[in-house]
Amino acid sequence: MGFEFFSMKRLYAYILKSFIGPFIFTFFVCIFFLLMQFLWRYLDELVGKGLETKILIELMSYASLSLVPMALPLAVLLASIMTFGNMGERFELLAIKSSGVSLMKIMKPLIVFNAIVTFSAFILANEVIPVTNTKFAALLWSVKEQRPEMIIKEGVFSNEIDGYSIKVNRRDQKTDALLDIMIYDHTDNKGNVGVTIADSGYLNFSDDKQFMILTLFNGESYSEVNPGDRNQKKTYPFRREKFGKQEAVINVKNYSLKRFDEDYFKDGYKMLNNRQLNASIDSLDVIYENREKLATFGVSYNQRLNHAVQNNFMSEEKKHKLEPLKLQVQNIDTIFNLLSLTQKRNVLSAAQRNAQQNQRTIMQFENDLYNKQRWINLHKIELHRKYTLSIACLIFFFIGAPLGAIIRKGGFGTPVVVSVLLFIAYYLVSMIGEKVAREGVWTVSTSMWFSTYLFFIVGILLTNLAVSDSMLLSTESYNRLVGKLKLSKIFDFQKKIFSDEDPDPDK
Repeated sequence: MGFEFFSMKRLYAYILKSFIGPFIFTFFVCIFFLLMQFLWRYLDELVGKGLETKILIELMSYASLSLVPMALPLAVLLASIMTFGNMGERFELLAIKSSGVSLMKIMKPLIVFNAIVTFSAFILANEVIPVTNTKFAALLWSVKEQRPEMIIKEGVFSNEIDGYSIKVNRRDQKTDALLDIMIYDHTDNKGNVGVTIADSGYLNFSDDKQFMILTLFNGESYSEVNPGDRNQKKTYPFRREKFGKQEAVINVKNYSLKRFDEDYFKDGYKMLNNRQLNASIDSLDVIYENREKLATFGVSYNQRLNHAVQNNFMSEEKKHKLEPLKLQVQNIDTIFNLLSLTQKRNVLSAAQRNAQQNQRTIMQFENDLYNKQRWINLHKIELHRKYTLSIACLIFFFIGAPLGAIIRKGGFGTPVVVSVLLFIAYYLVSMIGEKVAREGVWTVSTSMWFSTYLFFIVGILLTNLAVSDSMLLSTESYNRLVGKLKLSKIFDFQKKIFSDEDPDPDK
């Protein structure tokens, strides 16, 4: 018994060691590729802002943390297929099974490990990532608003560019021309020894967006010839130049980033944990219900129907206190035919006005209610996403491990292809579910958990096939199928046809 326990302990340690290495490697590879996607998306917002290296590192660190919940399931899937594929390819699984250890027992330590990964992923998504999302949103907004042309303000001197003091009296909003420009050059650290004045100008940037180019028109430049002799002479020469057009190239790489307050972004649904999301959803539901009441009461029906609609929104206690309405069946056509022609016209005119008013009221509230419901759905989607992405780690293990045992192919070839295809399928189904949930076609819980249910069933089927040593997905079974169908003869016949063709006379 002790020897068996010692053997199983060593076996579990070997399996964990075989899995953790590929898992860590594939995790960072997934983070890298997802981060490249992020950089490609926000490249235009980052280039030419003159950002310091530490700001870029901080921004990418926040982005990397937000990508962890998506990278973990893919890393688990890829590592599972690689681990069990390698063991199957080296006949290690066959040897372990022949000693009486079942596949589920082989998977036991990795099930525990991935359960810990799943729990850690949820804690990260619920506690850490909302904070980093807030910091990321504030920093990204600060970077987006970091426009070098905005540091030149109308009517005041701007000293935010190192070595220059620039003043523009007015900016033409139609042509974007700068009017009445004055530039002091302090690059030599010798005071106001150079000044340029121009009637107008335009602001452009170099191709690498690291330099600001001011094209000036109809101006003058003044500069001191020997500014270092100021203390030795009472008078000293200066240079004055007139120009019709002149370009001033200014380095904009080193001016400081102005950070926005994070409190402006902390109420977004991606910046809330589950407790805060539930509180927000309850508050939004109350707001939606009140708005729905207002929209319903804004529509005018007949007196009895108005009374019935209002009673529908009352509490059960108030409804019991109301006297029941005595309904009477009336023939509307008979009553209408008893009216005179003038009365009929008045009734139809009043009905038309009432219908038009109701139509305007409904159209006014329809878009508002749709937006409010959509905002509620976004909060619910974020609430469920924290659970679905975390549980996906465990589900993808039950897909990857048996799939690797069935395919029996290790390395980075087949596992990468299979993992990417499966993850793309999961991602597409999840995105469709989110789209359906946002629009309110299905309930949010059904839409968000549909991909989880679907791949959970796939995991059960694959695990069952692997436990029963199914050859359904093995390469040997497909080779035998090709042999039975005699497809190899077709390929040999095609090769013979192409080899018997006449040679090219030009060769």
